[in-house]
Amino acid sequence: MDALSQNLLVALTLFIFIWIFSWAKGQLGSAKLAILFAVIIVYLTFYQFPELVWLAVAIFIFATFGKELFEKMK
Repeated sequence: MDALSQNLLVALTLFIFIWIFSWAKGQLGSAKLAILFAVIIVYLTFYQFPELVWLAVAIFIFATFGKELFEKMK
């Protein structure tokens, strides 16, 4: 991997970790449990099943921009 893709992967990892942590903290009510939960999810997603990361990014982009594209096609 080149430097740009590694930096992009690190930024995406941090973004998803913070997003999962904030959600888990609200759901679990404990910061320690939320950190543990977020670490496990990020580890499984980025290191065990890395293809899921790009699938999630593609779904997010499609959900964000695809709706406007379909509205313009009407």
